[in-house]
Amino acid sequence: MRYTRILFMASAVLLMTLAAFGQDDPGWPRKHVQPTGTLVNYAPQVDDWKDFTNLTWREAFQLTPTGGKMVIGAATLKGTTNVDNEKHTVVIYGIEITNTYFPDLDPSQVPQMDQLLRSFVPPVVTISLDRVVAYVPKPQTANTVQLKNDAPFIFVSYSPAVLLQVDGEPVLSAVPDTKLKFVVNTQWPVFFDTKQSQYYLLVNQRWFAAVDLHGPWSVVNQLPKDMDKLPKDTQWQAMKTVIPPPGSPQGPIPKIFYSTVPSEVILFEGKPVFANIPGTQLVYATNTDNPVFLYTPTNEYYYLAAGRWFRSSNLEGHWQFASLDLPGDFAKIPRSSPASAVLASVPGTEEAKDAVLIAQIPTVMEIEPKTAAAQVKVSYIGEPQFSPIQGTTLSYATNTTDKVIQVGDVYYLCLQGVWFMSPNPQGPWTTTTSVPQVIYTIPPSSPVYNVTYVTQTVTSSGNVQSSYTAGYMGAFVIGAAVGAVVCSGSGYYYPPYIGYPPYGYPVYHPYPVPYGGVPYYNSATGAYGVSQTAYGPYGSATRAASYNPYTGTYKQGASVSTPYGKQSAGQAYNPYTGTYGATHQGSSPTAQWGQSYVQQGNKSAYTQHYSTANGTVASAQGSQGGKAYGTSTAYGSSAVGKSSSGDMYAAHDGNVYQNSGSGWQKYNNSTNSWQNVNTQQAQQQAQQQKQTYQQEHPQSEANTQQREQSYNQQRSSGGSSESLNSEMENRQRGAAQTQNWSRGGSSGGWGGGGRSWGGGGGGRRR
Repeated sequence: MRYTRILFMASAVLLMTLAAFGQDDPGWPRKHVQPTGTLVNYAPQVDDWKDFTNLTWREAFQLTPTGGKMVIGAATLKGTTNVDNEKHTVVIYGIEITNTYFPDLDPSQVPQMDQLLRSFVPPVVTISLDRVVAYVPKPQTANTVQLKNDAPFIFVSYSPAVLLQVDGEPVLSAVPDTKLKFVVNTQWPVFFDTKQSQYYLLVNQRWFAAVDLHGPWSVVNQLPKDMDKLPKDTQWQAMKTVIPPPGSPQGPIPKIFYSTVPSEVILFEGKPVFANIPGTQLVYATNTDNPVFLYTPTNEYYYLAAGRWFRSSNLEGHWQFASLDLPGDFAKIPRSSPASAVLASVPGTEEAKDAVLIAQIPTVMEIEPKTAAAQVKVSYIGEPQFSPIQGTTLSYATNTTDKVIQVGDVYYLCLQGVWFMSPNPQGPWTTTTSVPQVIYTIPPSSPVYNVTYVTQTVTSSGNVQSSYTAGYMGAFVIGAAVGAVVCSGSGYYYPPYIGYPPYGYPVYHPYPVPYGGVPYYNSATGAYGVSQTAYGPYGSATRAASYNPYTGTYKQGASVSTPYGKQSAGQAYNPYTGTYGATHQGSSPTAQWGQSYVQQGNKSAYTQHYSTANGTVASAQGSQGGKAYGTSTAYGSSAVGKSSSGDMYAAHDGNVYQNSGSGWQKYNNSTNSWQNVNTQQAQQQAQQQKQTYQQEHPQSEANTQQREQSYNQQRSSGGSSESLNSEMENRQRGAAQTQNWSRGGSSGGWGGGGRSWGGGGGGRRR
């Protein structure tokens, strides 16, 4: 998948025209109406996706000329793709019909119907990434990495609770002209009154006090007098509404857990309540937003966090990494189960294979070297400071949010997925045409490891092409013989940088962590929790609101984080790329849509788009003057359609099939009817074909896999029930994963008590 973007500046890429008006996948089949007739077409059945750019596919359709009779047929098509990894969609353009098939239709009618069908070809089609990937053949092996998979410290609560996460041992700094100090390295507002030797913590409009950060904490209605003396500058503005304490704060009083290491909270609404998963010996907890399972034969609990499974004989006991030896029943979870969203994190499942493939699909950007380099500026706290990267001869800059790496006497900067170089750590910078191979030896234990997923080359036009995969955004592939899965974060804890400039407040630069994160309050359930409530290969659903007025770390709104970025209604900060974005529709490391803004240092970009009955118009502007403009036109009205028949499939033999529930049926246009297919005979024919193929092509260790794949392609050229069952399985899996992704965009989390996991809480993204 090559999502090519033209960079008008290094840190922010303007809106790509096709991606701008490519909407979310509304579902299938789709109904299109124009004056000459009506078309209902079914979900594409992908045959090939060469270099993740050129797509060929089949699709079944119903075509009804105005005033005429409905005809059912099949078509093969091709097109060029751009992938929006942030929206999990594939935008197909340059669409051409290569062949049409009208089974048993009067030959004299075929040219007219063929011409009518071609009149419906749209300029752009958007389909979910999951639907496409479900069809694409998966490689037998994947490039995996050895990560740190130690279990986080896991707290368990049966009543509302929050996690007071401090990034390492607490660092306190004085508040000017007061006897107060504040904790620098946390996203919570935490003060220490040196006069009373007491801590004060703000949680959702309530103040708590304790003599020790470990607690116990109690609600207080009076604050130290010095709290009224907080400086009247932007660092402290957020405190004005809670000093003095509000009269009647809303919500329950939570329990407060304290940790100086990345941790998780499993939060139940009362004692755990479990529900059976049909066909397995697993039960799952329904009264929590966390993915908690119990395997009844061994009476062991399983918990999924950051794409990793952990196991314990006791909820509040010692947890151990379990992803590589899960009970087989996890792979048997039905897709109809509310627990099915975890299948993407179960090694060996088709969902996990899909996730691994998605993680390896690159985002490709083409930039003009001089224009990009002119916008680059790296800011340090004081003079540049470097620390060695263990196991290498390299060093990385510690007192900046940017990824600056020293290679000998040269400095390399990875900014927004683009590499730059300079003989000086402060620049000026030039866009590099290649990256030293030694950089790709940086181990996962380094906080700059994610840059090893960014490559760079020169194009024939003289521009520079940069490419990155999901690892750059913090999604890494791990695995063994049982199969690969995608995890969030390396599992290593990277101590933060805390700097002390000549004036002002201390500067706190945290590094990404796979566990814990920001606290949140779920207004739908009245429960407190942590942000990463449903984090897996396909992303996490979060209702998050946190603010640290002392460090400038700000994150607020309903959001979805994925291997490729974040979509939100509010603001967000991506610690892997060091980018801040604000939008009411979406944000990512390199692009915005809707009315959006993205900024890093002194570089910024704005984008806008709007839709009308006639199509969509998009525009974008960069701080250095670059602009882009695009428009698409409608080709009649279009919507998710309903058909008079069931879900239909286009086979390679040109026939159209549907599954009646008891078997496959083939359509006949001459009789306008569906005919039962002898599935037993088809199975026998398929087996005979396989035996004949094996006799004609003797097996050898060197080419067994290649011959098997060749046979499978040969077998699927017809309409055997085996190939049709495979088509149906792919379509159902792609639809299920699309639904999980959409639910992940709502602001709930993992569902319980009838809510669906992978989202819950209702609503869609943005």
